[in-house]
Order: sequence, then structure tokens, then C-alpha cells
Amino acid sequence: MNNLKHKRILLGITGGIAAYKSADLVRRLREQGADVRVVMTRSACEFITPLTMQALSGKPVHTELLDHSAEAAMGHIELARWSDVILVAPASANFMARLAHGQADDLLSTLCLAASVPMLLAPAMNQQMWLNPATQDNAQLLTSRGITLLGPADGSQACGETGPGRMLESAELIKHMSNVFQTNLLTAKKLVITAGPTREDIDPVRFISNRSSGRMGYAVAQAALEAGAEVVLISGPSSIEFPERAICQHVVTAQQMHNAVMSEISNADIFIGAAAVADYRCNTVSAQKIKKSDSLITLTLEKTPDILGEVAGLMPSPFTVGFAAETEMLLENARKKLINKKVDMIAANLVGENKGFETEENELQIIWKDGNIKLDLAPKEKLARDLIAIIAKRFHEKNPAQTH
Repeated sequence: MNNLKHKRILLGITGGIAAYKSADLVRRLREQGADVRVVMTRSACEFITPLTMQALSGKPVHTELLDHSAEAAMGHIELARWSDVILVAPASANFMARLAHGQADDLLSTLCLAASVPMLLAPAMNQQMWLNPATQDNAQLLTSRGITLLGPADGSQACGETGPGRMLESAELIKHMSNVFQTNLLTAKKLVITAGPTREDIDPVRFISNRSSGRMGYAVAQAALEAGAEVVLISGPSSIEFPERAICQHVVTAQQMHNAVMSEISNADIFIGAAAVADYRCNTVSAQKIKKSDSLITLTLEKTPDILGEVAGLMPSPFTVGFAAETEMLLENARKKLINKKVDMIAANLVGENKGFETEENELQIIWKDGNIKLDLAPKEKLARDLIAIIAKRFHEKNPAQTH
């Protein structure tokens, strides 16, 4: 499974002859479908040019801490928030020392301190520098803080010596990076996930719908796959590409979505209703296009099936997660939905102008019976991974017998 597709990878390059390998690394990452942005230290620019890395990544290369073109002139914060993972390759002995001791005197070291995403370093240096007790202490300190060191490999070096200190090859680094997203939090669990809007016909050319793009639901499906789950994704009309390895079903109406969910739910462990299902449909659909006239037209609407409530009411029911899109009183309305629908969890967010629908970023308030947590504004793909981690934790707490 390609876990790097659409992932936002920030590649840091520090000074060292192994910087030439970073060019091949960027090319291979893009072949995997990753979105790559490059940050280079000043010494890195002595070994390989920013122009080369810009041509390969297709994006401007960042080199300066004080970037006047960045929003609020805080490029390190923007890049830290943007990334899904940070890889520094090569990571010099000097960079490792500065990072270990919290120095932040250039863009790369500063954004590493500002980031809350997985961080990987690929050390590359002379073998004696790597074996020096100071470097070994720094490596141990970085590892103890949750930073992953990839390598170094053993072999001949540009200086003519032989020993540990070679940067791992691109294929090895990519394999390790892919594993970052393979969490296995829901291994062998079946998830049924709904996404996108539904459309309820008025006549052959018109319908009632909403602004949902399906992006959040699709991101949740991808995160569930990376967590090791079997995923059935039932989607209303959307232009988004289905996640690889998901079992996917296209539907249009709320009734079709209801039928598809009910046909899959009997052996599901978790249900996540991320779709924006229409609450009402026309009780009569015109067989012909309704012609424009000067008079008012009245549409009589009836309720559509309550998919979330029906799933939560099954005996036994899967662990059930609903979404709540609100324009006001977010927490109050979300908690009412949690209680009224009798679900295990609600993921709530505000919608409106530049919020929620048709955006690449969002923020969520996750609510359950005796707790809640806020997920701050972030790309929907990153939010989805955090949400799946929370769902997995609560699921295993409720079902300890199913925990591996």
C-alpha cells in the first residue's frame, strides 16, 4: 500500500556531500504521489543549489528564517503546520547537535522545534564524527524525545574512509517514511464510512443538496486504511479519487446511502457517518422539467431515513461516530445530537463562509459521553489521522476483549 500518496512531506537538507542524494529522494517521493517542500540550510546550498531542488519538487525552496513573503513573516510556523512529516536528509552532526540542544538560529531548526508531526533524521557524516561520544549522546537524546534516526549505513565514504556514516539510500528512506503512517491501530477491524453529500431530485434536472465535497470523509477512510482496517466507503456524488484498497460504493440519494449502509453494517466494528445526508426529500418528483412561471412553486418535503440513528439503535450496534456541521452553538448542538442519536462519539465543526465545506482545512470538536477534545485548525488529512487515533482509543476502551 502506498502510504505517501497526497502526504505533505517537508524535506530538510543540511550541509554535507550526501546532499546530492536528496535530489533523487525528492524525485522518488513525488513518484509516490507525495507533495514535497524543501528547506535548505545555508551550508546545504554550498553542495546543491536551491534551483535544482525547486525544479525537482515543483515548489519554491525555503532557505531564510525571516521570510517576508510568508504570511505574517512566520514561514517556520506555516511550514510546521503544513507538513505531515519532517525528514532531514542528510542530517549533519552540527544540525543534530543544535536540534538536541534546542537551538533555533535558522529556518530548518526553528520549524523542527515548532512542529508537532513525526520527525525523522537521516544522519550523514564522517565515520569518526558519527562515533564521537558527543554525537552519540546527541543521537540518544533525540531518540529519547521521539525523533526517529534512520541509519546511518556502513560503507565507503567520500572522504576515503570506511565505516558508519553513509546516508541511507532513497528507497530505504521512503520505506521508513511510509511506515510512519501505517499505525495498525485498527488492524483487522471493519469500518463502514459514509462521505459526501446526497442529492434528492426535484425533477429530472434539479435536486436538493448541500456544499459537502466529501474531502473529510475520504480522508477518514484513508486514515482508517493506514490504521490497518478493512474499509467500506459509501459515497455520495464527489469528484475525489477513492482511496486505494477501500471497498467503494457510489450512491446518490439518502435512501440509496441508507440501503448501502444497512447491507454492510451487520459485521462492522465501527461506523463513521461523515456524509452530509439530506434531511428531507421531495415526496413527489416531477417526471418532467418544471417550467418557469410567474407563480410561486411549493415543494412538499418529507424526512429521509435516519441512517446514524438506525445504526446506533442496532442490537448489537457497532461503535458509532456521527458528524455534526453547525452554524452556531457548536458544543450544545453536538451534545444534543450525541444524546438524541445515542451514538458513541460526535465530531463537530462550524460551517459557513470559508469554514467546513469546500475547504482544505478544518477544526473539530470531538465529544463523547464523559469527555471531549478539540482538534485545532489543520489540513483535513491530518485531522482525519488524529480522529482515527481517538476513535481507536475509545473503541478499544469500550471493547477490551477485541484489543490485540
